[in-house]
Amino acid sequence: MAHYKTASEDIVPFNQKISFGAGHLANQLFPAALGVFMVVLVMSLNMNPVLAGILGAAPRLIDALTDPIMGFISDNTRSKWGRRKPYILLGSVITGVAFMVMWQLNPENSQTYNFVYFLIVSIFFYIGYTIFATPLIGLGYEMTPDYNERTRLMAVSQWMGQIAWMVAPWFWVIIYEPAIFDSAPEGARTLSIWVGAICMILGALPALFNKEMVVPDKSKMANLSIKELAANTKEFLRGIKLTFKNKPFMRLCGATFLIFNGFQTIAQFAMFIIVYYLFNGDKVASGTWPAWFGTVSAMATAFLVIPVVTKLSEKYGKKNAFIIATLISIIGYGLKWWGFNPANPWLMFIPIPFLSFGIGGLFTLMMSMTADVCDLDELNNGERREGMFGAVYWWMVKLGTALALLTSGIVLQAVGFNESVDQQTTEALTNLRIADIVIPIATALIAIVVVWKYNITEQKAHEIREQLVVQRKKNS
Repeated sequence: MAHYKTASEDIVPFNQKISFGAGHLANQLFPAALGVFMVVLVMSLNMNPVLAGILGAAPRLIDALTDPIMGFISDNTRSKWGRRKPYILLGSVITGVAFMVMWQLNPENSQTYNFVYFLIVSIFFYIGYTIFATPLIGLGYEMTPDYNERTRLMAVSQWMGQIAWMVAPWFWVIIYEPAIFDSAPEGARTLSIWVGAICMILGALPALFNKEMVVPDKSKMANLSIKELAANTKEFLRGIKLTFKNKPFMRLCGATFLIFNGFQTIAQFAMFIIVYYLFNGDKVASGTWPAWFGTVSAMATAFLVIPVVTKLSEKYGKKNAFIIATLISIIGYGLKWWGFNPANPWLMFIPIPFLSFGIGGLFTLMMSMTADVCDLDELNNGERREGMFGAVYWWMVKLGTALALLTSGIVLQAVGFNESVDQQTTEALTNLRIADIVIPIATALIAIVVVWKYNITEQKAHEIREQLVVQRKKNS
C-alpha cells in the first residue's frame, strides 16, 4: 500500500481541532444525555416502553427528513460568516433551550399529557439539532484535503466526543441520588438545564473559531431565494439522486446504519441487566455500577480504541481498519454472556475493551472516509457538497436510531420485561441477555459484508486529489 506524507499546509492546527472537537462534544452530549434521561420515562414516570420507544423514534424520523434540506441550504449559503458557521451557532442555541424545556415533566401528570408534551417539544429539539449538527459535520469534511489528516482530525473530534459518554452515565446516579433530589423526575428537570446550557456554549465554539473552506467554484452554488424555490427544489432532488448514486458512499451509509442500529437497539439493555439481573431489581444496591459501565466503555474508546484505530488506518487503510475493529467488537459482545455475573459484578468490565471497538472505530473511520468521498464527488460533478453528504450520512444514522429505539421498546416487551415491577422473571432476563448479544453481532457481520468492496484507498484518494488540482485550475 502506498503511503504519502502529510504536507504542512494540510495539517489542521491544534486549536482548530479542539474547537471542532468541542462542537462534537456537544453533538455527542445531547444523545448521550438523552439515552440516560429516557430511562426516567420508563423507570420513574411509569411510561409504557412502547410509548417511550415512539417518543424516541418519531421525532428522529422528522429530524432525518429535514437533514438533507439543511445540507442543501448549508452547501449553498452565501454570507460573510460562511456557509456553515451561522447555522452552527443558531442551532446550538435552539437545541440547548429545547433540551431544557423538554424534561420539565411531572409524575402527577397523566401518561397521555407527558407523552404529548414530550413529543411536541422534542420535535423543536430535533429541528434545532439538525440546524446545528448538519453544518458541523460538513465543516469537518472540508477542513483538510489530506487522507490521513482527515482521520486524525476525526480522531480528535471523536476523542472529545467520548467525554460526553464518560460523563453522561453519571447523570443516572445524580438523578436517582435521594441526597440530591427528592425524586428522579425532579433530578431530570434540574439536570436538563445544566446540560442544555453547557451544550450551547460548546456548540458555539466551532462557529466562533473554526475556518471554512473557500468554495472552488461558486458559480455552481444555488441561489437561495423564494423566487428560485422551484429551481432549488429541482436542484435539491438532483443532489439527493447524485448522492445516493455514489456507490462507495452508500456502502459507508449501509455499514453505519447496521453497526449503529445494532448498538442503539441494545444501548439501554446494559443498565436494565445490571439493575434487574445482577442486583435483582434493587436500584439502591446497583448504585453506581451502571454509571461505571458506561464511563469505562467511553474511556476504553477514547484511550484505547481511537488511537489504535487511527494507527491501523494509517498502516492498513481505512476499510481494513474498520473490518478489524468490527471483528474485535464481536468478540466483546460475545463475552457479555460471561461478563454479566451476579456472583461477581466486576466481570462486567472484561468485555468492554473489545466491544468498544465497534462504535469507537465506526465514526472515527466513517467520517474520514466520507470526506474522501466528497472529493470523488467533486471530481465527478464539479461541486462541493459536504453538507449534503453529511446530511444523508446522518440521515441514515438517525433513521437507524429511530428504528432502534422503537425496536428496543418492542424487544423489551417481547422478552417479557415488566416496567411496573422491581423483580423480573428469569425467562425475561435470559431472553434480554440473549438479545443484548445476538442483535449487535448480527448487524456487525452484515456491515462487514456491505463495506467489503469499498474501494477508495490511500493511493486512490491521492490520485483523486491530484486530478482535482488540475480540474480546479481549468475551471478558474
